[in-house]
Amino acid sequence: MSKNSKVLNLKDKISGNEVDLSLSNLTEVPVRELALFPKATVVDLSCNNITSLPPEFCTLTHLVKVDLSKNQLTCLPEDLGNLSSLQHLDLYDNKLTVLPLSFSQLQSLKWLDLKDNPLEASLAKVAGDCLDEKQCKQCANKVLQHMSALQDEADRAREKRLLKEKEVERKKEAKQREREARQKEARKREKAEEKEKRRKEYNAQMAALAAQESQKKKSEEKKKKNGQAADKKVAVETTPKPRRSLIGLLFKLLLLLLLGLAGVAAACRLTDLQKEALCVPINVAVDGGLSWAREQEGVVRQLLHSLSSAVRGLLESSQKN
Repeated sequence: MSKNSKVLNLKDKISGNEVDLSLSNLTEVPVRELALFPKATVVDLSCNNITSLPPEFCTLTHLVKVDLSKNQLTCLPEDLGNLSSLQHLDLYDNKLTVLPLSFSQLQSLKWLDLKDNPLEASLAKVAGDCLDEKQCKQCANKVLQHMSALQDEADRAREKRLLKEKEVERKKEAKQREREARQKEARKREKAEEKEKRRKEYNAQMAALAAQESQKKKSEEKKKKNGQAADKKVAVETTPKPRRSLIGLLFKLLLLLLLGLAGVAAACRLTDLQKEALCVPINVAVDGGLSWAREQEGVVRQLLHSLSSAVRGLLESSQKN
């Protein structure tokens, strides 16, 4: 049966609020077509070959009663709990082992049949036999309670898992912050070390420049001193020796002459040469000179006496003032 034929024939399957699609050899539920008839709240899909319900089936929130007995269902959609209006659900003779946790949200469910399904032990025990109306109602009630307990347990596990994940995330973030703090401290330390290194290099450069300047200054002073010494030496070397003055030469000649004359006079007066004809005039001249000197002795004494008196008077007048 094609989808088009389903659409065309679906009206023929509707009677009042019921849609009878049983024994139609269906392998899937015509969800899109059923959605077109929101007043059809009762759907019979029994005795088909349906293996699964599509997620879109959970959007048929107008459904009140659904018969899916004698199909090949192995699982139900996770959002089955969205069927908030569902009161009657027949899942007899399928291949279900578990129910989705959202099953606990079917708070309107009053009737449930899970017979002849390979249910897990705990769920099979809760579901019971459902051999009559009363047992099927009890099945619905007990299964809802069981699924609610499983939902609570799952919520607690999920909450615990979330808390654990949050704790792991918190520890991870703490480690990340600690790692970032260490990296920041390491970068800060590296910057400080780099700054200290640059400062030392700067100080070393300044010290080297200062040493160079000092060395240069000493070298310049040494050169200056050496230059001054060389200049003095050159000046000394280049200074011309004073020429002997003519007066000095004449003075020396006169001195030599006088010494010579004195020697001749002494020889003529003190030796046997005084009787010689050569020494006679010399002795006469010496005698004349001595006589003149004796005459001048009185004059010199008188001059010295006058000078002494004048000096004495000058000293006395200065003391009185």
